[in-house]
Amino acid sequence: MEAQARRFGGLAGFDAAGELERCRRAGIGVWTPGTEGYPELLASAPDAPGVLYVRGRLEARPAIALVGSRRPTPYGRRVARVLAAGAAARGLVVVSGLARGIDTEAHLASLEAGGATWAVLGSGLGRVYPPENRVLAERIASRGGAVVTEVPLSGPPLAPNFPRRNRIISALAWATIVVEGDLKSGALITARFALDQGREVGAVPGPVDSPMSEGPLRLIRDGAWPVGCIEDVLERLPAGVRAGLSRPPAEGPPLRERGFPYKLQAEAAPRPDFLNSGRIGPERQKVVDLIGWGEKALEELVGEAGMPVAALSRLLAELEIDGVLESLPGQRYALRKIEKN
Repeated sequence: MEAQARRFGGLAGFDAAGELERCRRAGIGVWTPGTEGYPELLASAPDAPGVLYVRGRLEARPAIALVGSRRPTPYGRRVARVLAAGAAARGLVVVSGLARGIDTEAHLASLEAGGATWAVLGSGLGRVYPPENRVLAERIASRGGAVVTEVPLSGPPLAPNFPRRNRIISALAWATIVVEGDLKSGALITARFALDQGREVGAVPGPVDSPMSEGPLRLIRDGAWPVGCIEDVLERLPAGVRAGLSRPPAEGPPLRERGFPYKLQAEAAPRPDFLNSGRIGPERQKVVDLIGWGEKALEELVGEAGMPVAALSRLLAELEIDGVLESLPGQRYALRKIEKN
């Protein structure tokens, strides 16, 4: 602990001993390059953080990063979930930034597929941001994954922290895949860091008339490889990494249907056919697509659906009555799981 405290010596007025004691009481690891537990892949990056705060298990496992817009389209959400579930099925850790949108979908899909995921914050572990993802952060840390940051324990989510945290996301992974994002998206910053660190960069091609496709299409134009399924990602990993991965399940539905658009298929909870046929009406379909295979709070849906609370509440009630959705504690909603015959 004394050696770690000396790492903070250059920070004027910083109570290093007190910080380490607070972390110890909270069950948070504080790692520095060269100490046991500090990831070798991260340490190999030229801009590796001098101090890493860790809650959970940050084990030496192969990982890929999935990043994208905080305001994804339903298409982007589905693709993020397909890729994250496919990665988890093969034993890959999914790294992302715990932000709203693509990050959240990637973390959730990895957990739901039984995999581990690492979330890299732009704030301290004592001030998880965004606040609505605090429960998700706890789930990640308690289910074999980790929540990490270089920001001190009580550090606020300051704007400059987020571009810097992106370099940690890319450095923890063998490859970074940009799912969606416009030309100003922070996901493109993560891709640039990955290139600077000598990592692979992939991008998901999307509808050419969607602003959220601009970032991935620009990356592909500049040399990133197009990602159409998890197999495209596996092909770019080092042979030694691929050799240690799990094989995909021999039974059950594929994680990706051929062609676009993607549709996530959950083995334990297949989606009823009428949800994919458009027969429930455009407004209801929009709500279903926004919820995806995770959970969504009413407050989140109001912002993403762009409709009045009263109208949205009516649609949610109708979908619940029809057996499409189920309501959860805290004004949250999820697709009702349908048992296989």
